[in-house]
Amino acid sequence: MKPKLSKKKLLEMYEKMVLIRKYEESIYYLFLEGIMPGSIHQSTGQEACAVGMLIDLKKEDYMASTHRPAGHCLAKGVTLKSMMCEMFGKEAGCCRGKGGAMHTGDISVGALPANAIVGGNLPIAAGVALSCKMRKTNHVIVCFLGDGATNEGAFHEALNAAAVWNLPVIYVCENNLYSATTSIGLTTKIEDVAAGRAAAYGIEGEVVDGNDVLAVYDAATRAIKKARAGKGPTILELKTYRHVGHSRNDACGYRGPNEQEAWFARDPITLFRNYLIENGISDQKNLNEIEERIQQEVEDSVEYAQNAAEPPLEYALRDNYWEGAQI
Repeated sequence: MKPKLSKKKLLEMYEKMVLIRKYEESIYYLFLEGIMPGSIHQSTGQEACAVGMLIDLKKEDYMASTHRPAGHCLAKGVTLKSMMCEMFGKEAGCCRGKGGAMHTGDISVGALPANAIVGGNLPIAAGVALSCKMRKTNHVIVCFLGDGATNEGAFHEALNAAAVWNLPVIYVCENNLYSATTSIGLTTKIEDVAAGRAAAYGIEGEVVDGNDVLAVYDAATRAIKKARAGKGPTILELKTYRHVGHSRNDACGYRGPNEQEAWFARDPITLFRNYLIENGISDQKNLNEIEERIQQEVEDSVEYAQNAAEPPLEYALRDNYWEGAQI
């Protein structure tokens, strides 16, 4: 069953998915051409996970991401221009140019700066959820992790604490089948992380088609409602597939052509586009116009970021230690 959503909401979801895809395509080529510094870990192919989970979160709710945070941040409300400025190390970046690709975020919209340590964000999310509970704010936190993080000690410690304290946190495993370049079949014996690991801590777990944005949205709605009602945490396992390597230096030689072809045929944006057309929600012309508009917005953000001011040299000594009320 597909959730019943308005045309406006469905098109908003499509726009967010397209924005994430075009943003990541843009920065990929900028890095490839040597125009942009640093490195990247992309989430291309996983757009349904980010949008389905976060599209209905309140601004005051929280999100904790990983070393692959672009889609999560854009879906949570971090602005396109501030994200692009961050990639260029500019002062107007969402983390003032200090975070780069793996540490984007903006606490003003509830996006915690991303944590690149595998599993490192899980106990932080439990702490945020505990704070929400103690302050009785009725807010929740969505915490993303990869399948590899489920084998880290931090995963087990955080899940146990969340279960024991009945915390308002939703742990979202984006299972794209690989921990960097290692197949999940070589690292984990259970087939479904959500079912096996959730049962060990006495909390609810659910396996979801991570390439179907509406299936993700439906599961997210139920898990978030449950957390707000004080009924504790949930593990959602979103079965998905990244279209690119672990990082920009990964040519994916460890993945077979048949596997890639089967997953690429289930591109989440293509699936959702077809759904919108087949159900009379939109047509090819309108969707093409949306994509063209977003492409222009991305190109404009690149130009804006390239011309933005560099951070002053004295900023190198800022944000290293707690400075009281001064930010």
